[in-house]
Amino acid sequence: MPGQVIQWFPGHMAKTRRLIAECLPDVDIVLELLDARIPASSRNPEIRRLLGEKPTLTLLNKCSLAHPGTTAAWVAAAQREGQVCLPIDCITGEGLSGIAGTIRGKLKEKISRYQAKGMEGRRLRAMVVGIPNVGKSSLINRLAGEKRTKVEDRPGVTMARQWISTSIGLSLLDMPGVLWPKFEDRLVGENLALTGAIRDQILDVEELAPVLCERLQAIAPGEFALRYKLAEADVRACSPAELFLAVGKKRGYVVRGGEIDTLRTAQMLLDEFRGGQVGRISLERPE
Repeated sequence: MPGQVIQWFPGHMAKTRRLIAECLPDVDIVLELLDARIPASSRNPEIRRLLGEKPTLTLLNKCSLAHPGTTAAWVAAAQREGQVCLPIDCITGEGLSGIAGTIRGKLKEKISRYQAKGMEGRRLRAMVVGIPNVGKSSLINRLAGEKRTKVEDRPGVTMARQWISTSIGLSLLDMPGVLWPKFEDRLVGENLALTGAIRDQILDVEELAPVLCERLQAIAPGEFALRYKLAEADVRACSPAELFLAVGKKRGYVVRGGEIDTLRTAQMLLDEFRGGQVGRISLERPE
């Protein structure tokens, strides 16, 4: 199951650590992207330790896929801890207009020092960090106003250091996305796998999809029932395995002999959840 067997090559994490440490003195602020559906699970603890006291703006990306009330609770929790946190969506553009003003507010003392030295037009520099597939390249392309970095809907595309100029007086440094070498918490591994931060090619999606069914039974049984034309009472009563097969049957994914095509069903379920077609669903809350 996810979280029990997933391990990563520690060399990738070590390389990213070195790159962040080398570049950190050259930036004014760090933009940390998290997945709004799993803010805790998508926060790499190794990177957080590396950043130290460097000013950081936390961006909850993909907020259009997350439950609005839950996202608001995450923002409030961050504020209580003295952090600055904005919900954004790099696909819809939601929240992006607030980034520049928030950065200037957070760096107002540094900007004042630059102005006192006659460096009023100096560009601020920001490092963009986050796990794979969280939307770093999409954010940079949005802020740059054109397609400047390679974007694909799969983790691990950004591999090299790139400085990108934007129209908001900010230069952005895109860091490679990488996960920590091993997940001690099974739930963290599940959350990352369910939202697509981990390549499906190294997972057993036919084991992962029933996990999604179990989570949605608890979190959003009504939305699940509506999407797959099932009775909500049945969604609540079935085992995750039974629910998984019921969805496949409803969709007509039946092969010779009357058996359910479990691979096709699993891929469909994961794709539709990740695309927000089941509903705006958050997998974890701040408490």
